[in-house]
Amino acid sequence: MTEPVRPDPYPDQRSPHPPLFHSPWVIFWVAFALRVAVILIGHTYRIRTIGENFDFGFEAGRIARSLVTGHGYGNPFNGMSGPTAMEPPLYPLLLAAAFKLFGVYTHAAAIAVMVADSAFSALVVPAIYEIAQRCFDARGIARRHSTAAAPVALWSAWVWAVYPPALQYAVHWIWEMSLTVCLFSWALVVTLRLRGVGETKPAGTGEPGDGTAARNAPLLWFVLGVLWGLVSLSNSSLLLCLPASMVWVFWPQLRAGGLRRWAVWRSALAGAALTTIAFCAVLAPWVVRNERVMHAFIPARSNFGLELYNSTLPSYDAFPWGAVLPLWPGDPVFQQYVRMGEIKFSHMRQRQAIANIRSEPGQIARWTLDRFLFFWEGMPHAANGRPMLEFLRQFSYSFISACGLLGLALMLRRRLEGAGLFALVFVLAPLVYYFVTMQSRFRHPIEPLIAILGVYLFRSTEKSGRRA
Repeated sequence: MTEPVRPDPYPDQRSPHPPLFHSPWVIFWVAFALRVAVILIGHTYRIRTIGENFDFGFEAGRIARSLVTGHGYGNPFNGMSGPTAMEPPLYPLLLAAAFKLFGVYTHAAAIAVMVADSAFSALVVPAIYEIAQRCFDARGIARRHSTAAAPVALWSAWVWAVYPPALQYAVHWIWEMSLTVCLFSWALVVTLRLRGVGETKPAGTGEPGDGTAARNAPLLWFVLGVLWGLVSLSNSSLLLCLPASMVWVFWPQLRAGGLRRWAVWRSALAGAALTTIAFCAVLAPWVVRNERVMHAFIPARSNFGLELYNSTLPSYDAFPWGAVLPLWPGDPVFQQYVRMGEIKFSHMRQRQAIANIRSEPGQIARWTLDRFLFFWEGMPHAANGRPMLEFLRQFSYSFISACGLLGLALMLRRRLEGAGLFALVFVLAPLVYYFVTMQSRFRHPIEPLIAILGVYLFRSTEKSGRRA
């Protein structure tokens, strides 16, 4: 049975003026200030200079340097290799802006980029708050004895604000993770608004909540397309979630049937068309540029063949790490890449990868299973004389995953609003990584949902002998 709507059991204990720290925007500022403090006090902006500053943004940093030095969007490795579409443009353009204002590979540029990443990471806080509030707090689910208006939302937001693993990619890495998780989280917020989750009328009635979503539907569909276009320009691996989430929005209305079936289908097609138009409009400049410069249709990025090929090499043992090509310009493989051009070289690597998969299907299947397991339990690292620190890192990663998966299982069992969307994200977001490569940072886009589900799980516990 669907979880019933529960009345507020403690109406008199809720203050009309809630404490300041209950506000999601106050939590946002705390999260942002904490991240900036870690950057400045911990001097994390001092990026290692080995490999000619390659650790400063890796391929994105090289592309940004190429842009500000007048060589165009290209040269993602050491040496001049020509135009590229290996990285989608959103984060390299952010790096290029920092290089233009503060100098190439300078501490000031690093601080500027990390502060921007900290803002993106902190902006996830109000998104988490609204997701949890709509899916749990709006109907008093897991409220228990809290006097806070939205306890699951409140504690989920604070977990994201102060928990160290949620900070790490904003304060240590110059890469797209914080930008991607911000865009992806807000795309999920818009999806929940379109379905009317957490509004007056429950999902499944054929009506989008209390009518707010219906009135704002055209704008919401447009914003959804823009957000997903930006997600694609940051990390296109998440795009499988877009069509699935659109179907999830329409599903209860399409099942309603009756005399309104044609009106429902018309509304669904109109919304999908508006999202598609906005999505394509955001992608259009990048696609046109690739057609003119790379002479190929590249909607996202051109490196799939290289990544797939590396995933089939025994030397990587299922976990390709680092750049997909040698960084030394004199390496024969790098010179072949320059001679052939990026597109032809990537196609060649893709054909070689398919041949490797066909020759060793059993080994490829085992590596795929390894990547699946390590996505959820964590990548093993060398202890390097600190076994206890490595144990704690591994335990923290796997414990968070377990909390998220158990919370999702409980949410599905109780058939709560939003459970289907959470499940779709958990299934589809990591799917590409299972077949190609795996690193711990690839889980970051779904970690806001994991935080929410972990809080929901622990707030759903009851003393022995009492029913949940």
